[in-house]
Amino acid sequence: MDTLSYKTVSANRKTVDKQWLLVDAEGQTLGRLASKVAKLLRGKHKPNYTPHVDCGDNIVVINAEKVTLSGNKWDDKTYSRYTGYPGGQRHTSAKELLEKNPGRIVEKAVKGMLPKNRLGADLFRNLKVYVGPNHDQEAQKPTAINLNDFK
Repeated sequence: MDTLSYKTVSANRKTVDKQWLLVDAEGQTLGRLASKVAKLLRGKHKPNYTPHVDCGDNIVVINAEKVTLSGNKWDDKTYSRYTGYPGGQRHTSAKELLEKNPGRIVEKAVKGMLPKNRLGADLFRNLKVYVGPNHDQEAQKPTAINLNDFK
């Protein structure tokens, strides 16, 4: 075998095979769910993974309000934001964020695990999070995936 003839194949936007995947967040721990979804969004599970290309799949997460946190994180975990005004730093606990917007918890966890650049922003647009079992992507026919079987 001629080992000098091996070529490194780099994926690009035209050669990427993107799929639609459906993830059920019911009973899943938030961090473990977010890390697996981020890996699927990034495309690291594919053999033609290329770091600088969006080669991941489109992910639909349902039942976002049924995600779990361990320990006292519902009360102790805080989300900070800044209004832009002096003294305008606001803090929200995970329980308050769950009551106000349950899908935002999953979105924030996944976004924090993506690259902090234009590629990460493009990858984040491939994530759709829904509260409840219904979603708007029936036309794309997403394939249900069990995250417990996925590493």
